[in-house]
Amino acid sequence: MSQLKKILVTGGAGYIGAVLVPKILDKGYRVTVFDLYLYGENVLDSVKDNPNLIQIKGDIRNYTLVKNAMQGVDAIIHLACISNDPSYELNPDLGKSINYDAFIQLVAIAKKFKVKRFIYASSSSVYGIKEEDQVTEDMPLDPLTDYSKYKAKCEDVLLATAADDFVVTIIRPSTVCGYSPRLRLDLTVNILTNHAINNGKITVFGGKQKRPNIHIQDMTDLYWFLLEQPENKVNRQVYNVGYQNFTVLEIAEIVKRALGSDIPIEITPTNDNRSYHVSSKKIKMELGFNARHSIDQAVMDLKNAFDSKMIHDPMDDISYYNIKTMQALKLK
Repeated sequence: MSQLKKILVTGGAGYIGAVLVPKILDKGYRVTVFDLYLYGENVLDSVKDNPNLIQIKGDIRNYTLVKNAMQGVDAIIHLACISNDPSYELNPDLGKSINYDAFIQLVAIAKKFKVKRFIYASSSSVYGIKEEDQVTEDMPLDPLTDYSKYKAKCEDVLLATAADDFVVTIIRPSTVCGYSPRLRLDLTVNILTNHAINNGKITVFGGKQKRPNIHIQDMTDLYWFLLEQPENKVNRQVYNVGYQNFTVLEIAEIVKRALGSDIPIEITPTNDNRSYHVSSKKIKMELGFNARHSIDQAVMDLKNAFDSKMIHDPMDDISYYNIKTMQALKLK
């Protein structure tokens, strides 16, 4: 384990955090989770009695709570945000206040408390629509939505604060797929798998858009991997993380094959033309990190969870869908 001892994971009870937190606890780190727990209070039940875990229910915009949570922290993994474009667009002012304004405050507090490392989850969507076959980290950003625009602005803020004693690393994840105790069924692979299993058909909106994907096990492995990298290798670095680039229709075909049944695929029009094909060559060449899991495995993980009755009321339970939960809660 690295010299970092105490990790603050903002959004640690979310889709990624619910898989990540048990992993870094198992690696011997002390972990503080800071989250609103909008999608359930019990997602970290498997580790709730771990003496190295502290859970704080709070709003990332609350200066006092964040300051208190920062005590003794060596590194931050910042996952907390209004996630994805539709959820952000429900209330753009709310989205900006959480995704950008609170981020600036969080970075300032981290610097004040002499946090050593800050790992930020940006998004591959900051590239916008690219014609290139392989989109690399040095290409210009062209965010098309407020969600992705403020992700890009946060990258600028963080890089401007980087120093030898404040090591910052930015990752631009692709769409994550697979099972989590805080499950999302509003992500491409997960949507298609859910509909194939529970509707008996796969509905594809558009189909030609390219969507890079990464299995949630690889995504969460990357965070603790970054914690253990030498400071000089990861400071001021930006990495794409998305290993399987397919069109939405190709993903639907993968889901169909993985489930091994004659599920019909229906194609309908869409006005969502976001399309990007990212290269993850840099992180493999510089750090030796590569994905070990596939979309097929994500599909089977979800199928096993459905078969084991671990997923209840998948079509109607709003906790599986970010935008439906945001609409119901009416956060301000």
